[in-house]
Amino acid sequence: MFAEVSFPISSYQTFSYKVPDHLAPKIIVGIRVIVPLGNRKVKGIIVGINKVSSFKGKIRTIYDLVDDQQVLNDNLWSLIKWLSKYYNSPLGLAAKAVLPSNLSTKYKPKVEFLVEALPVKEINNSLGSAQKTVYSHLKSLEGRVHVKSLSSLCSNPKDICKKLAEKGLVSLLDRPIIPDLSEFAFKSKNKEIILTSAQNVALEKMVSSMDKDKFNSILLHGVTGSGKTEIYIEAARHAIKINKTVIMLLPEISLTPQIAGRFRSAFGDDVALWHSKLSQGARAWTWKQICGGKFKVVIGARSAIFSPLKNVGLIVVDEEQESSYKQESPNPRYHARDVALMRGKLDNASVILASATPSMESYYNHLNGKYEYIHLKERFGGAKYPKVHVVDMIKESEETELYGNIFSRLLLEKIEDRLSKKEQVILFHNRRGFAPILRCEDCGEISMCPHCNIALTYHSSGKYLQCHFCNHTKKTIPSKCDSCQSFKIKLSGTGTQKVEDELLNKFPEAVIKRLDADSVRSGINLTRILQQFYDNKIDILLGTQMIAKGLDFANATLVGIINGDTGLFLPDFRSSEKVFQLIYQAAGRSGRGEIPGEVIIQTYSPENPVIKCATELNVEKYYNICLEERKALLYPPFSWMVKLEIRGKNISEVEKSINKIKDRMTYPPKGISILGPALCYREKLRDYYRMQLILKSNKELDINGSKLHKYYKSIMSKGVSNEIPSKQRLIIDINPVSLL
Repeated sequence: MFAEVSFPISSYQTFSYKVPDHLAPKIIVGIRVIVPLGNRKVKGIIVGINKVSSFKGKIRTIYDLVDDQQVLNDNLWSLIKWLSKYYNSPLGLAAKAVLPSNLSTKYKPKVEFLVEALPVKEINNSLGSAQKTVYSHLKSLEGRVHVKSLSSLCSNPKDICKKLAEKGLVSLLDRPIIPDLSEFAFKSKNKEIILTSAQNVALEKMVSSMDKDKFNSILLHGVTGSGKTEIYIEAARHAIKINKTVIMLLPEISLTPQIAGRFRSAFGDDVALWHSKLSQGARAWTWKQICGGKFKVVIGARSAIFSPLKNVGLIVVDEEQESSYKQESPNPRYHARDVALMRGKLDNASVILASATPSMESYYNHLNGKYEYIHLKERFGGAKYPKVHVVDMIKESEETELYGNIFSRLLLEKIEDRLSKKEQVILFHNRRGFAPILRCEDCGEISMCPHCNIALTYHSSGKYLQCHFCNHTKKTIPSKCDSCQSFKIKLSGTGTQKVEDELLNKFPEAVIKRLDADSVRSGINLTRILQQFYDNKIDILLGTQMIAKGLDFANATLVGIINGDTGLFLPDFRSSEKVFQLIYQAAGRSGRGEIPGEVIIQTYSPENPVIKCATELNVEKYYNICLEERKALLYPPFSWMVKLEIRGKNISEVEKSINKIKDRMTYPPKGISILGPALCYREKLRDYYRMQLILKSNKELDINGSKLHKYYKSIMSKGVSNEIPSKQRLIIDINPVSLL
């Protein structure tokens, strides 16, 4: 018997291996194996089994299996093959996305040793002094104690306890150390929820869908605070009742603690958490338990969609509009929302795409009848929508004759009012660091990253400049301009650290916490800060987009958006959509309890249609405007897209390579248009120059995108990739979420 093995490398080639007799009964397509490759032992996945091999050279033998039980079922294997085909990724890389190489069902957690003295009439006189000391101490205690706790009595308590156990004086027990995942979840109580009539209608549609045991896609469009989480929990309860499992996807790690707390209070230890903040040990243990059928619900970020759960009946994609569901690197560059829909088809599961601000694609699919549509128009529990105030910062500056102020007079008044009432404030500013630019006032020179075409951001905590793309750090702040030697260098712009400093100056008595990528290095720290805010121990929570959506704090009655224009004028077809969604979602954190809420939006563009629609909280009006613009320019959701990008360290060589690809694109089929080649907006990142070609295919002429896929693959099949120098990279991104 011979097996064809694929490896997690950028090659579509497979390799033949002989199957040893003792492994033959366990060998199936989709199982991972350890095999020789060159002088190394490498993990690969079996993609085919043959009785004879067509390879005429020397065939080496499989060493062993990675897992001691089957992980992939037919549906997950089909999902891997679809990932490989749709996202133009080698099968081995697609398999690695589903089955990370550092995880195995053979994983054994570390153990801890417990010891207890046994009642013994006579003690052996041959005991050494250390043994006597330890045994005497144990006799004075009741019950088992950790062996580590005896380290103050002797240098090696484990060996001493083993010798005492051999002499029948103590009982020595070893037990696995199970990761405590409760520290990644809120300590919330399981409260009985009485659903509204609108929630019950939504739930009944989901229940009916699951009972049919057929794939169904539902767009749950509920305003912020409409009680979508309660519906998720009840839908999950029904799925478990009919012996199905549940996958719950969240776009941000910051959303995990609160949702996890709610689910764990409802389902106890049947809930697993899965995200990048887990330690390697916690990930390995959790993955093994999922494979063994321990959990009924998996909650996590985008990679949780690949959880090896059996009999999946419900998949929820919360905040489905979020671009963080798209994997930008490495290959395969999948979108978790699209993968969720495909997994739902394969598992005959119900897939719920939920948001207060759906993506344009999902909204368009609803309008065209592709998704069942559920609309929750009112907030849960009688909570009212917040009152929104718009502050024109240009007019504010003219009236106060103070330019560059972070806070408007109105926002400061409202913060002071909330603090006096013991209510909480959330401030949103989507730019971390202290100041995004260090500029010379004489020549205009900006301190730039030497590896990226990006300005370095100043961080006051630690006093350093850092690139937010490659993390290059400059620890010495220049006292004069490198270009003209002028001493007139100035920090410009505002980041969350600067906002925090201003808050501390203006409200010294308030408890203020900042939540961004700089302040939160671990999932435990993140959970701690959010739990403190939930417990009313923090007065003002300041953060980036990680606090702008999904979080539910009843006592937060004021939301301030420091600069509503951030990101509005980026040259990307999604920039206005993202700004609208962020403002709308951030505003939705206010007034979710019994106390009415308010929102202050500071902007320099109050008449911009995006800002106006966001301040009116009018989703339908903005979406109609946006769809008209997209249709005129033939951008998604009216087209399929493929981005072909070349990266290299020599700009002229990159240009030659991208032009070679363009030269092959003669006479594209009707409905397919080509943009470029052109430099990317961020033309240099991590020492690599970037140029791109964009292919767009009109959906009216290419219903399922097959024409576009066939066309770009035909270009690639002409040997284009082989003509690109080895020092350059060709990146193919299917349906990119951004062209920046």
